[in-house]
Amino acid sequence: MAMALRTTTPPAMAEGSSIRRRRGTAERCSIFRLRHGAAFSSMNEERIGFYGLDLRCASGNSRESSVATDVGFPRDYDELLSQARKATELALSDNKNLLEIEFPTAGLDSVPGDGEGGIEMTGSMQLIREFCDLLITGEKARKTRLFFPEANEVDFARKSVFGGSSLNLDYLTKPSLFEDFGFTTKVKMSDRVKPTDEMFLVAYPYFNVNEMLVVEELYEEAVANTDRKLVIFNGELDRIRTGYYPSFFYPKLGALAKAFLPKIETVYYIHNFKGRKGGVLFRCYPGLWKVLRMVNGIYSCLHQQEEMPSLKEVALDILPSL
Repeated sequence: MAMALRTTTPPAMAEGSSIRRRRGTAERCSIFRLRHGAAFSSMNEERIGFYGLDLRCASGNSRESSVATDVGFPRDYDELLSQARKATELALSDNKNLLEIEFPTAGLDSVPGDGEGGIEMTGSMQLIREFCDLLITGEKARKTRLFFPEANEVDFARKSVFGGSSLNLDYLTKPSLFEDFGFTTKVKMSDRVKPTDEMFLVAYPYFNVNEMLVVEELYEEAVANTDRKLVIFNGELDRIRTGYYPSFFYPKLGALAKAFLPKIETVYYIHNFKGRKGGVLFRCYPGLWKVLRMVNGIYSCLHQQEEMPSLKEVALDILPSL
């Protein structure tokens, strides 16, 4: 895999969100005003606070909410990582063992393709290091194994972003002589895992279709029916969910989409939709899935639901109707 690697942190731009079936009656939210942690609405008010952001969602149904379950859209990457850490900790405490974290790295308002692929991966590497420093402290680092897509990226990480880290750095695939044709050397996951491992993190396994298949193998062989946990960090799983890889040509990915992806708990997610009727799909576990739109410099909640809506539904149904 050719990568243009650099170790700069992505710019802390403001404001920037993806996927499954619509459920039940849409719950609408609106922010009328945001002023140092105070917002006002004329309907049923639910106070939602986090890092000084206070949103009030207007809903036809009364529901309980708290600062722990409803989180405002992050203002920068520092706040994003803090939110993602808390969401991950809550999911782990709820005994979730297969987690997804997904957000843009070229800016909080960016979409896939805005940044060059290798640079986006390197941005993810920097952010993963910062996330690990927040989530995995002390002796836990020695019991955590972080998988990069390829062996050469492990060497780069050790010499740069992850220099001095106590994390166990590993890889999913090895380059082969036929790499330019999409072939890699298969790595048997049972040979990579150690008895002392308690948690696995997988970094951006999306460049080669085989990488996600190896992640599934890792889960089945080393996580399922154990106390171990696995976190997929910026794996661009939407490509598989949305049929970017046709099942006819990629039958293994088609099977993975049906059998493996439903097991994943998406604990933190941002996907942006551009255009005049654009917006953001946002979720921070254990909160609802929300469709947001920037209005006069403030993110307004247009729609929320319990199940993850599909990207197609958000783009063609929810956003255009609001």
